[in-house]
Amino acid sequence: MRRWLALLLTLPAAAQAGQWLSVTPRPGAGELHYYSSQPGNAQATAALVVVHGFPHDALRTFRAGVVANPGAVVLAPLFQANDADRCQRGDEPRAVPGELVWTCSGWIQGEPAINAPQVSAFAAMDALVAEVRHRWPQVRTITVAGFSAGAQMVQHYVAFAAPQPGLRFVVADPGTWLYFQAQRPYAVNDCPGANQWKYGIEGLPAWLPGHASEAWSRYASAEVHYLAGSRDTGDAKGTAYRLLDRSCAAMAQGPYRLERARAFTQALGQPLIEVPGCAHDVGCVFGSAQGRSVLAP
Repeated sequence: MRRWLALLLTLPAAAQAGQWLSVTPRPGAGELHYYSSQPGNAQATAALVVVHGFPHDALRTFRAGVVANPGAVVLAPLFQANDADRCQRGDEPRAVPGELVWTCSGWIQGEPAINAPQVSAFAAMDALVAEVRHRWPQVRTITVAGFSAGAQMVQHYVAFAAPQPGLRFVVADPGTWLYFQAQRPYAVNDCPGANQWKYGIEGLPAWLPGHASEAWSRYASAEVHYLAGSRDTGDAKGTAYRLLDRSCAAMAQGPYRLERARAFTQALGQPLIEVPGCAHDVGCVFGSAQGRSVLAP
């Protein structure tokens, strides 16, 4: 049995299953549901918000978060998909009337919900962070962490989130990165879109707040930690290579996730924490000693 699953089984059943709660980012526009590990009267002083990957595996990501920081209020939103049969695990609840819905990958770059254009995925995340402060007022530190596609979402969100005391971020094994300058580790001469949104900050969508220079300023001032599985490279079993973005703009960042993470953090001058023995597995990465060092500081 994987170590993180063994640790999960030592936790109370309620923490493993989570409560199914919701937040309304904008009155009358629909709800965003999320798993929560603790009731609103819990006395935890830290919260951990974990964002699922492309398969919309929110419950699995939630459980990995609970293992990583069992003493925190752990929340895991589910960005419901309009084509759930194609991109959502069968054990996750399907969207119901009144629930915000995105395309399979639109939420990753913060796009507006398809049934509520006035609510972007970033606005929904803003609302969830505000919900933490309202429902758990004793919380002093909120860590927003994403894995895989969820890490892409979080890394993009950092550049547009309003700075708040105690708000920090963890980016783990994203498929691609948002760059803030035109240089890439690989040649981009034949790839004119390499610096276009979502890979760069040219051509920002109109629904994003602010300008490119403000995005970099916010990102540079945020507390962001970076994780990558040491075996999340190549196309072997366990790397989710089938889901890896291999477009021209993506390949300009590197051939595989680990190489892309190394290149981005090196260009930024920030440390990358590599997790030994982990491929593309949220439980392995979050549940490791290296993962817990930034998810449960």
